[in-house]
Amino acid sequence: MSKFNIPVGIGYAGCLWAIMYAVFVRFYQAAGGSVGLPGRLVNPEGFQMASYIAGVVVMLFGFFLLGLVKPWGKTVPAWMPLIGGSSVHSLFLLVPMLIGSTFAIAHGVSGIVTKILHLAGIITIHFPGWIVLDVRGLILWDLLFYEPWFTVLGMLASMAAWNYARNSKISLPILRRSAILYVCVVMLVTVLFVRTILFHFLG
Repeated sequence: MSKFNIPVGIGYAGCLWAIMYAVFVRFYQAAGGSVGLPGRLVNPEGFQMASYIAGVVVMLFGFFLLGLVKPWGKTVPAWMPLIGGSSVHSLFLLVPMLIGSTFAIAHGVSGIVTKILHLAGIITIHFPGWIVLDVRGLILWDLLFYEPWFTVLGMLASMAAWNYARNSKISLPILRRSAILYVCVVMLVTVLFVRTILFHFLG
């Protein structure tokens, strides 16, 4: 019985996590589904189009995430015309992964922090774009589903990116400094997200 490969498992888990959200949340809402939307939107057609675009982006992110643990993430498959057999530069996958994971973690953590502050009565957040809205219901959906999903996806993607970079030709000192820089950037972007919510959506 072969031993379970944890780094590979993280990549597959992240890809599955992304695909499930894209299909069962974004594409579902793009088709007019209302679960997870506790109210009536001002512009439902615009929201549906935005959900569809978001679903496509998340699917692509899952595809890139899978590339971190599949052979074609290092070498272009031989059946591809012109470029088959060529090496894939590590930054081709690492850059979108790190940008995406930074956004996902910052989005999730900032959303959780500000929604908890709202429920605690410390701040009041306005939610434009709704005709009718169950604010508490929306916040609970965010806290229990949407924001944790973003946070988990970002963590899975960052761990998969770390393992991919460690198996690439990047030297260990550069890898360590890059990891420290990445953590600092994630913290900074998270603070900026919180600041944006506090300044633009407070009542």
